[in-house]
Amino acid sequence: MKSTEGTRSGLQKAVLQGSFSSWKSSMKKDRAFLIMCLPTILYFLIFAYLPMPGIYVAFTNFNYAKGIFGSPFVGLDNLKFITMSGKLGLLVRNTVLYNLAFLVTSHVLQITIAILLNEIRSKKFRKLSQSFIILPNFISYVLVGLFSFAIFNSTNGILGDILARLGRENVSVYSMPSAWPAILVLVNLWKGAGYGSIVYFAALTGMDHEILEAAQVDGASTIQRIRYITLPSLKPTLIILVLLSIGGILRGNFDLFYNMIGSSNVILHGSTDVLETYVFRAMTNNFQFSTAAAVSFVQSVFGFILVLTTNAIVKKVEPEYALF
Repeated sequence: MKSTEGTRSGLQKAVLQGSFSSWKSSMKKDRAFLIMCLPTILYFLIFAYLPMPGIYVAFTNFNYAKGIFGSPFVGLDNLKFITMSGKLGLLVRNTVLYNLAFLVTSHVLQITIAILLNEIRSKKFRKLSQSFIILPNFISYVLVGLFSFAIFNSTNGILGDILARLGRENVSVYSMPSAWPAILVLVNLWKGAGYGSIVYFAALTGMDHEILEAAQVDGASTIQRIRYITLPSLKPTLIILVLLSIGGILRGNFDLFYNMIGSSNVILHGSTDVLETYVFRAMTNNFQFSTAAAVSFVQSVFGFILVLTTNAIVKKVEPEYALF
């Protein structure tokens, strides 16, 4: 009996030693890649994982003097201000619908841009085109808001001047709730589609171009090559990016909405008010930091559940394309 136990413990030690030596040799072999990944690992460790205990603020009546863990625990009372206001349905509807519109339109345009860039044969023209397309991503949302005001304000805006020259009556766009969903979607596309197309373009550059050349020799047209070869090759990239985007579907793009419209234009609240802008107004009026933390916590939990659900569906349909 003792000899059996000794043999078993010896085997366990040997397995552990073998695993450790294998891990050590793997670390040594991939040392260069690990060093390259180190800044990203440190970034997420410092800014994503270490601040996690601060989420306790969402369940307290935060008091600066008492600190995070000394403040009184109130549970989910911090979410009552949204539910009692009667605006929860409107806020969730606007946030989800805008994000769905951003998700669908941006990915369609990003794929289109990547395919068009891939079809350009001149490298100089391709690089120049890509630079112009990516440039809006580096423009601040504050400047975007100023551009918007310069175009749409009813006093001396560019749109009003054009309508006056055409003999038309001026319109007050900042008093037209029906106009802003289209404006916001277009501005989001203009600002982010070019930068987002980089991932798809990178996927296309890594594709086996011999397949495209063979299809061209066989008489396939450009449209046929794009439909039957290029688009299917982008399917894994599309699924991964959509899965990552779905996690933030309950988070409004605060920079876009605040700088384009502001948070005090009551006329537009029915069509443009999202969770972030409503929480911002509540914060500036009542200084309830716990309330903002509670809303952020609920958004994160909802996004996490959505990612898990969507990944499970993808895993059943296309197992090789799932995140995990």
